Amino acid sequence: MTLASGTLIVMLLLAVVLLTKPVGLYLADVMQGRPIWALRIGARTEACIYRLAGVDPVIEMGWKKYAIALLVFNSLGAVFVYVLQRLQAWLPLNPQHFANVAPDSAFNTAVSFITNTNWQGYSGESTMSFLTQMAGLAVQNFLSAATGIVVAIALIRAFARHSTATIGNFWVDMTRCTLYVLLPISTLLAIAFVSQGVVQNFSAYKDVATVEALTYQQPKTDGQGAPVNDAAGNPVQETLTTHTQTLPMGPMASQESIKELGTNGGGFLNANSNFLQMLAILLIPAGLTHTFGRLVGDTRQGWAVFAAMMVLFVPLAIMAVYNEQGGNPRVAALGVDQAASDLQSGGNMEGKEARFGIGASAVFATVTTGTSCGAVNSMHDSFTPLGGFVPLFQMQLGEVVFGGVGTGLYSMLIFAIIGVFIAGLMIGRTPEYLGKKIEAFEMKMSSIAILVMPFIVLVGTAAAVSLSDGKAAVANPGAHGFAEILYAFTSAANNNGSAFAGISANSVFYNTALGLVMWIGRYWPIVAVLAIAGSLAAKKRVPVTAGTMPTHGPTFVILLIGTVLLVGALTFVPALALGPIVEHLTLWAH
Repeated sequence: MTLASGTLIVMLLLAVVLLTKPVGLYLADVMQGRPIWALRIGARTEACIYRLAGVDPVIEMGWKKYAIALLVFNSLGAVFVYVLQRLQAWLPLNPQHFANVAPDSAFNTAVSFITNTNWQGYSGESTMSFLTQMAGLAVQNFLSAATGIVVAIALIRAFARHSTATIGNFWVDMTRCTLYVLLPISTLLAIAFVSQGVVQNFSAYKDVATVEALTYQQPKTDGQGAPVNDAAGNPVQETLTTHTQTLPMGPMASQESIKELGTNGGGFLNANSNFLQMLAILLIPAGLTHTFGRLVGDTRQGWAVFAAMMVLFVPLAIMAVYNEQGGNPRVAALGVDQAASDLQSGGNMEGKEARFGIGASAVFATVTTGTSCGAVNSMHDSFTPLGGFVPLFQMQLGEVVFGGVGTGLYSMLIFAIIGVFIAGLMIGRTPEYLGKKIEAFEMKMSSIAILVMPFIVLVGTAAAVSLSDGKAAVANPGAHGFAEILYAFTSAANNNGSAFAGISANSVFYNTALGLVMWIGRYWPIVAVLAIAGSLAAKKRVPVTAGTMPTHGPTFVILLIGTVLLVGALTFVPALALGPIVEHLTLWAH
């Protein structure tokens, strides 16, 4: 690993460590409703929102009512985004006169953005109007992020409370999270992006003259737009030269900021920058670990969870960088001196921007798939087999390194519940976590929360590789093509949104299948987590005794990491062996 790559990892993690506590404290104060400066400034706006919505902020909800409110709210959001796409041709703020989005693509996109996935089977700058981008996609970037955070807060409250039937008020939690956390921080990020030249306007797209002429080939078409074929039935290619380039305009900076802060990932363009965005992606997931410790009354608990996430993240980031900088041995085997020289000095630059290089691209890929962000600054499909293994495996761990906003923390706490249950069985004691007994109901719900993801990933992948519609979208045969399909379903089920770019997923089959997978992968675990929260909140707190297992030290951190790896490895290693692992062995066979 080069010095530049190592420095980038160290500086990023140092910034995350330094910001975890202040961000965590602020989140704790906001979600507890403490009279801090932000809540005092926004008190009138918050009260006005409650009056308009007919919400009594004093009345709290049991877990079932909380879950129903969440599901109804998100479902209405999906309907709104779907209708907006289907009508955008006739609505304002569409200077490019984009057509209405096809039904299957509109369904996929609506589900994608309300589930915090932001899977995009289309090119955003050539499909969605400014109104759709702002009123539909950007709004859901806020609301889907807030949904994940409030579920995590509800679970934290359950550990902190005892002998109560309520876990909070969904509408109050959503309002405060959006108004005092996501809006102000994303505004500051948007201003920073604008200062660095990111576009933020409502102008029509601009055609500009290029410094050099660009020559390219494209399929030739007849007067009716049908492709022209030669005598053998192959498409005829025509060579064109252009001296202009179309530059997309629009409200990009504002959407860019919330897509990273909220670990959404879907953007206006298929382009991203680096350090500031990576920091924004990790900011809230890391901060929530300290919020957890603060609200349960023992900050050591939060730092233990943070440590487990960090220990998982660092080796995976190093592995991705190392394999990308190692390059492709088949290039050196070509016997071309210059190719061999590039291999030794530069590694695998395929699918990467020269301004970022290998190290920054590999680290960004690790950050964006360890969370549920899915934004990319390089093509994961062009990574080496083990370089591409890292983002795929991170998602298959359940995205707990550091995970999405809220989803990372509550998923890690579910693994903690499973871990202490296993430990309790090993020592012959009733399992406990933070003074709450872990019993049959918690384990059933934890099993649902953890196992629904691998179930829909493996079933979906099996269906896709068995059906002609699933195989037709794959451009690469063999192990790599299988990895592309496995990656797509893994990304959808974990609400990540990134892709191995070799798969053409904008089809009726994939739009429908991945849309269903995104919905199930998001809301089944959420309902299970809220059920656990309701059960734990109703329990009395068990006093600490000599036999109580400490959950804030190195032993617990090791147990937690082992549980995460055990579940992920046992579930997905057979599938991974058919994809990136066999591809790596084949690549290095000679």
